Amino acid sequence: MWAHARWQGRLLPPSLPPGERLRAYASWCDAVEGNTTFYATPARSAVESWAEQTAPDFRFVVKLPKTITHERRLAGFEEDLRSFLHAMEPLESRTHALWVQLPGSFGPGDLGTLAGFLRGLPTAHRYAVEVRHRAFFEDARCVRDLERVLGRAGAEWVPFDTTAFFRSPPTSDAERDAWTKKPRVPRRSAALTDRPIVRYLGRDDTERTVEGWRFWVEKAAEWVREGRSPTVFVHTPDNADALTLARRFHDEVRARAPEVEPLPEPVPAEPPTLF
Repeated sequence: MWAHARWQGRLLPPSLPPGERLRAYASWCDAVEGNTTFYATPARSAVESWAEQTAPDFRFVVKLPKTITHERRLAGFEEDLRSFLHAMEPLESRTHALWVQLPGSFGPGDLGTLAGFLRGLPTAHRYAVEVRHRAFFEDARCVRDLERVLGRAGAEWVPFDTTAFFRSPPTSDAERDAWTKKPRVPRRSAALTDRPIVRYLGRDDTERTVEGWRFWVEKAAEWVREGRSPTVFVHTPDNADALTLARRFHDEVRARAPEVEPLPEPVPAEPPTLF
């Protein structure tokens, strides 16, 4: 997501044409979750525009279409996957990982299907898997089995940390909506590869969001010191301040791990004036 209505005119320039919105976002952050690809494979021309608007080291973590992960449940997906990979080709090095988000009903009994799916994927890409079945967080044997499947494929396990969000009841409409939709699972923080990916959900109150991410600031700095290259996505239920929060998180990690590169200077939301 790089065109949130709440950012226009406040954090990003207003009324940007579609071909400039990602460019403006990329002046704030150097990575983006590709959520829209879950609903439909974009036209290759649209992906070409994404590449044109971003630097070669910009990171796309792009979600596989739901026809593959949720409807076909990793079976009989070949044509859909072929079309998706063809559309993504223009991103080249920007494709940091292809993201396999699985439904909550995809459990330990489906690990054989996941293993076969990962074995058949092209080796030109890296893959990251997000699971939501509680057994993968609460049953030690299931955790080991999933780690073994992912490890053999060189795939990362993407945690979606909602523990700070569910710590107390919701206080806004956006929080109440998220309360019914977001997964409620224990936090997981073990990296399987040199490119760990974390999704963190805070609250609409900034200070509660910041308090909840302290663990991830320390963990991300630790990963950097170990030679890993983590990617952390910061969310709130309304995402109104997600850009400023992401930069604040980055600054806190960089204060602990100075080798982390600084983010670019954001483009101004309004043109400069003489007065």
